[in-house]
Parts: sequence; C-alpha cells; structure tokens
Amino acid sequence: MTDARPEPPTSQSPADRPASGTDARTVAARSGLVIVPLLGPAMVAGVAYLDPGNVAANITAGALFGYLLVWVVVTGNVMAWLIQYLSAKLGIVTGLSLPEALGQRFRRRPARLAYWGQAELVAMATDVAEVIGGAVALYLLFDLPLVVGGVITGVISMLLLVVQSRRGGVRIFERVITGLILVIVVGFCAGLVIGPPDPAAAAAGLVPRFDGVESVLLAASILGATVMPHAIYAHSALTRDRFGQVAAGAGRRTVLRATRIDVTIALVIAGSVNVVMLLLAAANLQGVEGTDTLEGAFAALAASLGPAVAVLFAIGLLASGLASTSVGAYAGAEIMHGLLRVRIPLLVRRAITIAPALALLAFGVDPTLALVLSQVVLSFGIPFALIPLVRLTADRALMGESVNRMLTTAVAIVCAALLITLNVTLLVLLALGG
Repeated sequence: MTDARPEPPTSQSPADRPASGTDARTVAARSGLVIVPLLGPAMVAGVAYLDPGNVAANITAGALFGYLLVWVVVTGNVMAWLIQYLSAKLGIVTGLSLPEALGQRFRRRPARLAYWGQAELVAMATDVAEVIGGAVALYLLFDLPLVVGGVITGVISMLLLVVQSRRGGVRIFERVITGLILVIVVGFCAGLVIGPPDPAAAAAGLVPRFDGVESVLLAASILGATVMPHAIYAHSALTRDRFGQVAAGAGRRTVLRATRIDVTIALVIAGSVNVVMLLLAAANLQGVEGTDTLEGAFAALAASLGPAVAVLFAIGLLASGLASTSVGAYAGAEIMHGLLRVRIPLLVRRAITIAPALALLAFGVDPTLALVLSQVVLSFGIPFALIPLVRLTADRALMGESVNRMLTTAVAIVCAALLITLNVTLLVLLALGG
C-alpha cells in the first residue's frame, strides 16, 4: 500500500534524525528526553471513554445491580488499552487513519458506501449520547430546556473543532481536552470520598456473572461506552495528524514507546473514573427510587451526599459532554473523508449529526434511556472497526517491522470474539424476551 499523504515535516519528531554514528546509549537518552512532548493523542481519544453514555450506563448499572457489573467495566478498559494502541500504531506507521486505510482497501464504491453507512450510524449514536449528556447537565445546572442545552453543546463542540483544524491547533485542542478531563475526574470522584463503597462487595463484583437480560443489556451498554468504535477510528487519525508517517528505525520505536505510555495514562484515568461512577451509584443509589435516570441520580446524590457533590457531578457531566462530542465530531468527519474521500463544510456536517439527538430531546424521549440505548448501538459497531484494525496491523506488507506479534494478534482476536459473543447473546435474550 502506498501512502496517500505527503511526507510529513521531520521537525515534529527529532528522534527520527539521530546523528551519524550515534550509539545505542545516546539514542536511548535522547529518546527519553522526547517522550513527554510526544504524549497527548491518547488523552484526546480517551475522552471517548468518559462520555455521558459512560455516565448513564455506569450509574444505571450501579443503581440497579449494585456491584454486579464491576468486572465488565474493568474488562472493557483492559481490552481498550490494546485496541487503542493498535489504532494509534496504524496511524504512526502508515500515516493513514483507519478509515483512510479501509477506503484504499475497498476498491468498489458500493462497498465503501455500505461500510460508511454503518460507521456513520455509529457516529450519530455517539452524538446522541454526548449532546444529550451535555443538555442534561445544562438543565441540571441552569434549568435550561433540553433542546437549548443540546444546541449549546453542539455549538461549543464546533468551536473546539475550529481550533483543532487551524495551524498549530492540534496541541491546543489536546490541552483543552486534557483540562476538561481534569474537570471530569474531580466532578465524578468527589462523591466517592464522602460516600465510599463496600470494599468486599466491590471486590466480589470482579467475578464475571449476569442477572437476567437487563444486566446483559447494561453490560453491552458499558462495553459500547468503553470500547467505542469512533475512538478506534479517531485515534489513528490523531496520531497521523500529530506525527505523520514516522519512518522505521529508532524514531518510530521512540514514538511507539511514547504512545504505549500515553495510552496507559489515558486509560488508567478513564478506567478509574468509570469504576468510580459505578461504585458511587452502587454505594449510594442502589434501591433509591428514580436513580435509573441522570436527573434522579443528581437529586439522590444531593439528598444523600449534599448539594455540593451533586453540583460537581453535573459539572463533570457537562465537561464530559463538551469534550467527547468534539472528539466524536472529529471522528465522524474523518470517517466520511477516509471512506468516501469527500469533505463537507464543518457546519453542515455538525448540523446533520446533531439532528437525531435534538429530535429525541424535542420529542421528549427519556434522556437516560436514549443514552443507554445509544451505547448499545455503539457496541454493535465495535466489530466493524475492530476486526479490520486487527487485520491491518497484522499485515506485514503494510506495517513492516511494526507488524503485530502473533500473541498480540491472538489477544486482539479474543477481545473481538468476546465482544461479538456478548452482542449475539444480547440479541438472543431480547428475542426470547429475557
């Protein structure tokens, strides 16, 4: 496969240009010095793991089933580490995003259109979760009508994307998203300090099990909110935008090492916050009437832990919606460009993808139910992103010296099989009526 992009400037990766005769120790020392500036893309992709869909799925799971599904959150984040690293590696090695690589592989336009159709559905489901989450947060904080809150969330996300698209805006975008992640961490973790969980019960939640069809539905929702298809598409594009195609050698190895650190930091943060959300609900909301909705959870937190905790929760939800909808819109634009090889004006695209979320809000659909179901849609989109990703990164002709090891490919195949099995089980249970 040939690279469709021009050769990126070499100034962005000093490690790509070691001096002639540099020994291994010098290269290692220099590599260590450049690791920190290379961090950032995974933090942006990782915000997808902290979107309002995660909040709704984890809070609902904790409120309804206590600690039962802790193992799902932990398993999802472990799988996510490998998946996000493979996506980032694809962008670094090839200089292509996953949609671009697939667009080159699909020779016939009908195939590209069909694949784009399911990916676009996933992108819209992402917007449903993120826009509705932001709208609910603005309603809780300022009593704004949900439709107005949804419009505000969409507009702010578009402004962030304008920043990202300008020259030098990639790093600014990363810093803004990282700042919002800090707000999310504080907002969602504050309540656990005041209302801590039962350690023994939390540990018991690490044992895999279900309790009826609704718990399977929530498990699929949690995984859809954790291993998100648009994050898989986006991460390869983020590393492409930051690094371009990095040539084989010491420079590439340095960037890949930095990427592993980047992904680890991002997913440790995201995974911890997701577990905290479920534990918070399990410890303080289980059995409380009305806590199967975000509004009910907000009211229950205010009653049991105080209004300050509830306000921090709502602020975290707002930051979650604003950050994740920006990344979701970025992923959607990349999907269209990579598969259809066209770009449409940002405003037009944003209006199209935000429309379903605003329609749901206008017609009075329960926001929390819409959030949870949107994550189920995302769960069904995972195989369409994950299977091609594993196939491409295992292709030696494409990846060269950075091709997956056999063990890496085997583990990735197991992850894909587990996710697909859960989705099939969910369909069967729903068909049988539980």
